[in-house]
Amino acid sequence: MTFLYFAKTPPMGWNSWDCYGASVREEEVREHALFMSKHLKSYGWEYIVVDIQWAEPAAKSTRYNQFFPLNMDDYSRLIPAENRFPSSSNGQGFKALGEYIHQLGLKFGIHIMRGIPRQAVHQNTAIKGTDKRARDIALNNICPWNSDMYGVNVDLPEGQLYYDSLIELYASWGVDFIKVDDIAYSRLYDDAHKKEIAAIRKAIDKTKRPIVLSLSPGPAQLKNGTFLQDHANMWRLTDDFWDHWDALYRMFDRAAEWVSYVRPGNWPDCDMLPLGHIGIRAVDGGGGDNWTSFTKNEQYLLMTLWTIFQSPLMYGGTLPDIDDFTLSLFTNEEVLDMYRTLTYRRQAYRDDNWIVWEGRSEHNEYIALFNVGDSNLEIPSELSNRFIGANKVVRDLWGNKDTCLEKQIVNAHGAILIRK
Repeated sequence: MTFLYFAKTPPMGWNSWDCYGASVREEEVREHALFMSKHLKSYGWEYIVVDIQWAEPAAKSTRYNQFFPLNMDDYSRLIPAENRFPSSSNGQGFKALGEYIHQLGLKFGIHIMRGIPRQAVHQNTAIKGTDKRARDIALNNICPWNSDMYGVNVDLPEGQLYYDSLIELYASWGVDFIKVDDIAYSRLYDDAHKKEIAAIRKAIDKTKRPIVLSLSPGPAQLKNGTFLQDHANMWRLTDDFWDHWDALYRMFDRAAEWVSYVRPGNWPDCDMLPLGHIGIRAVDGGGGDNWTSFTKNEQYLLMTLWTIFQSPLMYGGTLPDIDDFTLSLFTNEEVLDMYRTLTYRRQAYRDDNWIVWEGRSEHNEYIALFNVGDSNLEIPSELSNRFIGANKVVRDLWGNKDTCLEKQIVNAHGAILIRK
């Protein structure tokens, strides 16, 4: 089985970053997994992803503690901070947490940074399976925003061996999803770290475990599209996406550019959904503990774009206190059926106020009309006639009702999603 079969449909899950930043704790992960198993699993939501800095005992927010000592094993591999993940004590790593998530019928994911820990290089610690040590394989191609790692020289066999041992360890914990950061795009080096992407892909393949590979941050470069298709299941189209209209508006450009690279096993990633309750211990985005600043219209627009483009759906807000409206966005069976079954999708029209996407599955045709203007607008007759048909009754997927869109008003920053 090739890695493209690891994600036949776009991955759907929860990621800890938008609400807890670098500081999520085991009890919070377990609480979110339990909620997902009870309320979202039946709709296809399945991944629980622990984001960055799980090896750091003192992490508190989205701000990093530069050069802070991390938990590390004897082979230069980061392991969970026991004060935050008590079940990892005595060298157990994430095994117990992974087993708990699997017992709920879900899948377990973690975030890692590209490379080898700087502290491993400074201490010149061992690498499993070789007499070479950390300093022998390190490269001084660093991340500009996180101080934890050096790059790995995978031109050396021992560099590949390091990644092999790393992914082997994660596979033994039951990891099903790995988000690798500082790799899809680098502000310092102006490109993807292709050699390390290929090394990680090779290491995953050696485990024989169907681990979904997600690459961050963005913006991924369009020139690397085929390479990314050949090595990863997901790759980020933007830097961190937060709840701001200008960032959401720009996502139409990203989606239109990358739509030809969407296929089973390859899902260009518009990033997490900063909806619901976010920022509990995160200071990015709107800053501080708050609910999304997107209006309900903008949330419908966002979910319509993400689903017709078939971006992965990774929720960034809290689950245990989710509100009814946000939950309704994630449990609309008609929208999710479109999302999972599309075989074709594209941006078909754009002007200053309107953007139209069309999609097809084996049995259905879909149209998404987005009002990106700043006032409520009636759907122009030329767009209605061109994409829907005059006086035609269609299925309003968000409204779960049959309707005729003649003289239909679409709210500012809003959307309508229909099945013809």
